[in-house]
Amino acid sequence: MSVAMNAKIIGSGEQTLVLSHGYGGSQNVWDDILPVLSKSYRVLLFDWSFSGAIEQPQQVFDALKHSSYTAFADDLISLADEMDLKGAVFIGHSMAGMIGCIASVKRPDIFSHLVLIGSSPRYLNEEDYEGGFNGDEVENILFNIESNFETWATNFASLVVGANNPISVEKFGKNLQRMRPEIALSVARIVFLSDLRDVLENVEVPCTIIQCSNDIVVPMSVAKYMQSKIKGKASVEIIETDGHFPQLTAHEMLINVLDRVLLISTTQES
Repeated sequence: MSVAMNAKIIGSGEQTLVLSHGYGGSQNVWDDILPVLSKSYRVLLFDWSFSGAIEQPQQVFDALKHSSYTAFADDLISLADEMDLKGAVFIGHSMAGMIGCIASVKRPDIFSHLVLIGSSPRYLNEEDYEGGFNGDEVENILFNIESNFETWATNFASLVVGANNPISVEKFGKNLQRMRPEIALSVARIVFLSDLRDVLENVEVPCTIIQCSNDIVVPMSVAKYMQSKIKGKASVEIIETDGHFPQLTAHEMLINVLDRVLLISTTQES
């Protein structure tokens, strides 16, 4: 599993951090914060089976098997077991945050703390829930992925990262465009059409929810909703920046938040 997912460990320390990218990404989205974290922690990096960084995705991604978040959570658990992880801190961006939540419910021994960056249990709006997208918007996204993936990927990268950060837009855009279009469509359906709100009430591992103040993908109300529904202790940290990728566009602010979170997590363990 570790070889197939390009897993590697950087740095050293008593505490292990697991950095987990989201849809369209790869482990290189963490490049700006990795040098700081690896000075004090043992950091596990990997690529999900849907990532364009996987050289032979047909060997690890199965559209039938990977038709829900649960299958990715099982992959995460298998990787954690292979790496003999116990009590690690999971830092998951976007969809990876909810994958980590599911894994923590199944195996609470693996993670001592979950850091959920821009994560959401549901992207579709309902009468009593603001997910950020209406049905027509999601259908339009899926249609454009299927009909003209390259153009969609370019436009989507600029939209979700923030057009005022061209270097970061280019970095994520290249990652996104490396995905196989059929895999990108399959995973997008999972992301935008799933409803994982019921998972939250079973998450007992302490959580820190990190939310950008102006995230076009995940509205602020989602962070507050998650905090209210997670069964264990949950806090919200706001980063005053635009976009969905603070690890790319506001990495120094993200590091400051992570420093506080990791200090608290280490104190709780001791």
